[in-house]
Amino acid sequence: MEKRILFLIPVLLIIWSCSTRDEPTQPPQVEVFVTKAADVPLYEDFVGTVAGRKDIAIRARVAGFLEGIHFNEGTMVKRGQLLYTIESQQYEAKAAAQLSKLAEAKINLAHAESELARIKPLAETNAISQSDLDAAEADYEAAKAVVKAAKANLRAANIELSYTKVKAPITGIIGKTKAKVGDFVGQTPNPVILNVVSQIDTVLVDFYLTEADYLRIFRNFLLNKDKQQEKEKDILQLILSDGTIHKEKGRVRFIDREIDVQTGAILIQASFPNPDGLLRPGLFGKVRVKFAVVKNGILIPQRCVSELQGTFSVYVVDEENKTEQRKVILGDKIGSFWLVKEGLKEGEKVIFEGLQKVKTGMVVNPIETKTDLNLQAVEN
Repeated sequence: MEKRILFLIPVLLIIWSCSTRDEPTQPPQVEVFVTKAADVPLYEDFVGTVAGRKDIAIRARVAGFLEGIHFNEGTMVKRGQLLYTIESQQYEAKAAAQLSKLAEAKINLAHAESELARIKPLAETNAISQSDLDAAEADYEAAKAVVKAAKANLRAANIELSYTKVKAPITGIIGKTKAKVGDFVGQTPNPVILNVVSQIDTVLVDFYLTEADYLRIFRNFLLNKDKQQEKEKDILQLILSDGTIHKEKGRVRFIDREIDVQTGAILIQASFPNPDGLLRPGLFGKVRVKFAVVKNGILIPQRCVSELQGTFSVYVVDEENKTEQRKVILGDKIGSFWLVKEGLKEGEKVIFEGLQKVKTGMVVNPIETKTDLNLQAVEN
C-alpha cells in the first residue's frame, strides 16, 4: 500500500505542472492618463498687502479737549456725518470778537463814507482845499480795507470754530478711535490722528516684482498681446491667507516709475472689486499674475513622472498595449500637473497608477483613469 502511494505522488505532480503551463498569464492592469492638448495659462504668485481704495486719516485740526464721540466704531459712516466734537468755547469767543471788530469796522466805514460825501461837493466849489479831499478819500479807502480784513478774520475764526466738529470726509468704514472723551487732542505728543475711514468697495493691493520677474512677465505680455488679451483686462487673482481665491478678478492699476536701486524691485498696484466688504486694509495675500498662455500645451499629473539624477521620464502604453519608458522635458508646475515641453503628444496613454509593476516592453491592460484635466481647477 505504501509503495502504491509513493508511486502516485510523482504522477500527480507531473499532471499538475502540465496543467499550470497551459493556463495563459494575464497582463497586469494599470491606470493610464490620456493626454490632451489645450491652451494652458501660466501664472506667477507674488505676496501683496491690501489697502482701501481711499484710506483717509481723521485728524484734530484744532487743540482742545475731546467732548464727544458720535458714531459706532467699526461701522459705515457717511460723508459729512458728525464724528467728534472738541470743546468750542474759546473758538466761539474768538469768532464773537472778530464779529465785533467787523461791526466796528463797518461803523468806521460808514463814517468815512459820510465824511467823503460831505467834503466832495465843497472841494468842487473850492470851499476847502484839495488836501482835505485827498485825506477824506484816503480815510474812506482805509476804512474799506479794514472792513475787508475784518471779514477775512471772521471767516478764519468761523472756519477754526467749525473744526471743533469733526465730520467724515468720505463714505466708508471707520476704525477704532485712538482717543477717549476728555483727552486733549490736536497737538503733539497727544493723539493727532483720531481715526481712519476707508472705502473698501474696491481695494488696492501693493506687491513687488524683482527686476528679472518684471522683464520676463511684461516682455512676455507685450509679445503675446492680441485683440483677445486687450479685451481681457481683468487678469489678476487674489489668493487669501486661508488659501481661498477672491471671487472677483483684478487689474493692474499702477506701475511705479522706477525700480528701487536698493531692493531691485518695482512696485505694482492692483485693484480688486470688493462688493461684499470681505477684504479689509492690512490683509496679506498672493496676487496671481497670468503672464502667458501656452498654445496646445500638454499637462500630465505629477505622479506619472519619475526622476533619476535630474532626468525625468514617463511610461507610455502604445497601440499594442506595450510599455515604453520615454524621457520628457518638463516646464512649469500647474497645480498637481506638470507642463510637458517635449516628449509627449496629444492622445498618448501615460501610466498613472502601477508604475512599480511595469518595465519597458511589457504588455499591460490599460484602464483610463478618472482623473479629469480641468483647467479651471488647475488654475485654482
